[in-house]
Amino acid sequence: MDFMVFQYPMITVQACLDGILLGVLFALIAYGMALQWGVMNIINIAQGDLVILGGYIAYFMYLYGIHPAWGVIVSPFIMYFVGVGIYKLVINKVVDRDLFISILATFGISILFMQLMNFAFGADVVLANSGYGTTFLFDSNVVLPNSKIFSAVVSIAFAICLVIYMKKSKLGRAIRATAQNARAAKILGVDTEKVYAATFGINAALCGVAGALISITFTIHPYMGLPYTIRSFMIVIVAGLGNLPGVAMSGMGLGVFEEFADYILGTEFRIGSVFLLLVLILVYRRFKLSRKREYLK
Repeated sequence: MDFMVFQYPMITVQACLDGILLGVLFALIAYGMALQWGVMNIINIAQGDLVILGGYIAYFMYLYGIHPAWGVIVSPFIMYFVGVGIYKLVINKVVDRDLFISILATFGISILFMQLMNFAFGADVVLANSGYGTTFLFDSNVVLPNSKIFSAVVSIAFAICLVIYMKKSKLGRAIRATAQNARAAKILGVDTEKVYAATFGINAALCGVAGALISITFTIHPYMGLPYTIRSFMIVIVAGLGNLPGVAMSGMGLGVFEEFADYILGTEFRIGSVFLLLVLILVYRRFKLSRKREYLK
């Protein structure tokens, strides 16, 4: 299969298109992480678990005869309040603490969520079947599930809406001001506690949208949140905080990388290749920072 990818152009086209559609969804999750990381200086290890919980909301609707696409609207609404609740119970106690403390706190939340989802929904792998069918391109040599196309379009629409909201709304301007300088924003009358709660809620809402899309495009189970956390973390590390175009490009790049890894190495090594890529990126960033320090000296 590894030689077929390079010998047959249509396989390359298939992998690239699948990767781009998948990467747009990754970028939506990563943008939520970048937003709350930039505003609150918190690395959320439970990011992927919020995504899976959002997916289970759509799946729960599917079980009761409601089309899972409606989860794209219902799931972020519910997840926003879940995010605000998590902030008020846990996150507000670690906002001003060391970054490592926030990692430990959100890691605990991740374990709790995994166990709760396992208790509530069981450990089976599930899918909310959308029934959207497939699209055939290039004389049926390239096959794209319409659920992937739907997911990419919805992800782009929500990202655009969020950008407009952040620029035009009063809360959006307060979030941007807090991200730049929380102390100055507080002196100028910004309720930073409200801003932090809203930011974590918006991040959870984006995870809810992504989870609903994942539930109709792929499969979900309670213990698959970590790979989505790793992907989000990697995209943010590469793109940087507050760089939406960079997040989008990094997300699509990661999606294409995963698809080629799937074709070349096999499905069983797909997630492993993502973890290996993260290690390589972190080593490169460490090397780059050490070179920069030497230059400054």
